[in-house]
Amino acid sequence: MTVSARLRAARGLVTAFAATSAAHLGAIATGATVLQNATKPALMPLLAAHSLASAERAPKLLAPALLASGAGDVLLQLGGDTAFLAGMGSFAAAHVAYVTMFAGQGAFTDRRRTLLVAAGYAAAWAAMISQLWPDLGGLQIPVAAYSLLLASTAVSSAGLGLATGIGGGLFLLSDSLIAVRLAGWKLLPGHDVLVMATYIAAQYLLARGALRAEEARTEPRAIDGADAARLGAPA
Repeated sequence: MTVSARLRAARGLVTAFAATSAAHLGAIATGATVLQNATKPALMPLLAAHSLASAERAPKLLAPALLASGAGDVLLQLGGDTAFLAGMGSFAAAHVAYVTMFAGQGAFTDRRRTLLVAAGYAAAWAAMISQLWPDLGGLQIPVAAYSLLLASTAVSSAGLGLATGIGGGLFLLSDSLIAVRLAGWKLLPGHDVLVMATYIAAQYLLARGALRAEEARTEPRAIDGADAARLGAPA
């Protein structure tokens, strides 16, 4: 496939992802269950396909992270405790892939920043779990363990820049809203729309950040005029 054909495919796929996302959120808002169930399984495969098409060299773990998330989306639609735990396992695999990928892209290079961000998320995790714990019943341990992986993705994503870090934070927010529902707490107006809107935005920002980090890591930086002057080389 030529570069121009690949980029045309990428534009078509991101348009399909955006349209499917809008249809899914609209279906949630209007209670159109059939449309919800039809659009949700397509979200992450479309984003994965767009990510692969938009870069000549995509990170090897990006598509597995997105597809594991897509499998989790499908499992959560099935309902029941077994499907829910399996879905949580799929998302846990996605977070392992994200953290491993971000680490390989240099997310933890600035140790001071990493420690500060990790301390902030650790405090947020402890506060959230301490509040939810009494109301989670038999899901206490799975939710606590999964949320640690989720926080790890948030910490590692922050090492790749602001937009990617926002993606990690939105993922944490989205799943925190799901935990609120599991605990039986009072839900926000438009709760389900907010869960999916933050999740979709999170995945898009994480994927875009991973692609940009991979491009910066694998392509040699061009020497600009200022660099050339310092090095005594022609610009």
